[in-house]
Amino acid sequence: MPRVKRSTKRNDRRKKILKRASGYFLTKSKLYQAAQEAVERGLMFAYTGRKQKKRQFRALWIVRINAACRINGMSYSTFINGLKLAGNGLDRKILADIAANDAAGFAALAEQAKGALKAAKDARAATAA
Repeated sequence: MPRVKRSTKRNDRRKKILKRASGYFLTKSKLYQAAQEAVERGLMFAYTGRKQKKRQFRALWIVRINAACRINGMSYSTFINGLKLAGNGLDRKILADIAANDAAGFAALAEQAKGALKAAKDARAATAA
């Protein structure tokens, strides 16, 4: 069997790691083992960061929607409940964009939510009586 020293595969793998580590401080960008640890750590942070980004944006959208709801005289939870009762399928990203850029459009959505809540309340009162 031929002798294999893995020179090209090993060099390619090392080169890839060192290229990813370029810009890191001191030996983390120069020495393979330190670079490999730093790159793996950085990739873990990148993975968790992608998950956190989704959470943070959703929280931001909720804050923006809540601020616009307060202007229109309702809370965030009643607004979302009213939209669900009205059958409006807009997601929070779109609602936050409307809240930030189209006050009149958001006021119309708030009225729609208020109407649906009132209709639901009337329906409950009719079944209870």
